[in-house]
Amino acid sequence: MSDNARSSMSGIPRRTLVKGAGVIALTAAAGSFAPATAVASPAGTPLSAARKKAPTSANGWTLEEEANHVSTVWTRPVPGTGLEVDVRIGDVEAILLHVVRRYHYEVEQLNRVDLAGWQRIGGLEKGRPESNLASGTAVRIRPGAGASGSLFPLQVLTVRDILADCEGVVRWGGDDSPVDESLFYVDRGPDDASVRGLADRLRLAEATPGQGAGVAVDVLAPSRRERAKKLVKEQRAG
Repeated sequence: MSDNARSSMSGIPRRTLVKGAGVIALTAAAGSFAPATAVASPAGTPLSAARKKAPTSANGWTLEEEANHVSTVWTRPVPGTGLEVDVRIGDVEAILLHVVRRYHYEVEQLNRVDLAGWQRIGGLEKGRPESNLASGTAVRIRPGAGASGSLFPLQVLTVRDILADCEGVVRWGGDDSPVDESLFYVDRGPDDASVRGLADRLRLAEATPGQGAGVAVDVLAPSRRERAKKLVKEQRAG
């Protein structure tokens, strides 16, 4: 009996059988090339458990291996100062550049050698506030002048006012133990809403005439002194 006759007797045309076999073969071949990632994780296994947690600095921000290349850290100009610094771009940038500018205008005029930002974690003590430099969330102003007493009393009052202006988001190494008066760093984690809130406020102030860094303020005004003293107690207690 011919093939056509057999297929006719079974009720299924031979052409349909051949076509169906081809589809099955193609499907099997495609399955053999499916990427391994398409396979579901075993039930009950969290997806995060399969990922290696990225190392972070003391304040919880991800460390960066380098600046200006495949990184969240870039060299940024500090407006109005002629300075530049390697810092984490975005909200952290807006906050730390504000600190640097006010320091430059109100505490002491800075030269290029007086400002340092990101550096690799290898040269820093992990777990200490200085490790925040490696995530681009800290700067050193006058590196090497970190010992207690490196600033005059009025300069300290101004630094206190700058910190109060940052609403506790920025911490000064002068309040740490051991003391490092050159260090200023973001004291909130990357998911803390206060970071974005402060950055937005500072950006708005910079865009508003008569506000922002560079505008003269009276750091001895009672209301500003009270605000600064309150923050000192809160941060030292923490």
